[in-house]
Amino acid sequence: MIKNMQIIISPAKKMKVDRDSFPVLSKASFLDEARMLERFLKSRTPEQLKQLWKASDKVVEESTLQLKQMDLENNLTPAILAFSGIQYQYMAPDLFTQPALDYIQEHLKILSGFYGVLRPFDGVCPYRLELNTQMSGFIMYSLLNFWDDMIAQEVFKEDDVVINLASKQYVRLIKPYVTGNRRMITIDFQEMHNGKWRVIGTHAKMARGEMVRYIAEEQIKNPEQLQDFHDFGFKFEPKVSSEDHYVFRTTFNFKRR
Repeated sequence: MIKNMQIIISPAKKMKVDRDSFPVLSKASFLDEARMLERFLKSRTPEQLKQLWKASDKVVEESTLQLKQMDLENNLTPAILAFSGIQYQYMAPDLFTQPALDYIQEHLKILSGFYGVLRPFDGVCPYRLELNTQMSGFIMYSLLNFWDDMIAQEVFKEDDVVINLASKQYVRLIKPYVTGNRRMITIDFQEMHNGKWRVIGTHAKMARGEMVRYIAEEQIKNPEQLQDFHDFGFKFEPKVSSEDHYVFRTTFNFKRR
């Protein structure tokens, strides 16, 4: 039986500050690297930042203020609360039991272009830096090149099995390094759309959040136990699944939720 199965998820663009709900329990593993990225971002001119972020004027203005206020040491928010995208909303960590909170601190890893990899109770501050950002003027031409195998080594440090609930963009930090005894099981949530089974982004994020909560509350140690997941009417489909690719399908009408 697997004792230290790891789960990987993506970060969210939208972030918030919450210093009251849970305490920060740990520091990010790659703070030195995050400081390098912080120095680079703060060295950019407003126009360079706008080109780097490729966002609206309003978002650039908000992100610039966020960058000026950035402090990697003080007034931090636990990572699991700092990200507030759809997956995190449906995960609802503020409703977890204490055993579930303990479980995710040990087993859940949040991949990040800025911090590299985060445990749920690592302290973070808001930032804007997506993994696919073109890093013009930086020592490395891309964040994938910058992080190389560091994140994968950290994720696989204690166990050889990873449950992939991350987006295709962020799983690129891990996938090239799944070698030897390492194993990664990718989870897909599909629904019928225009006559074909497809992954619908928003609904998949909802299901990923629900699955993280399911894994944590059930204290799952064996990947095969994931096949019992059934929120939103999702059902494991063995005929289209494989050892390293679990497919769940549903006919649930999300519009009526």
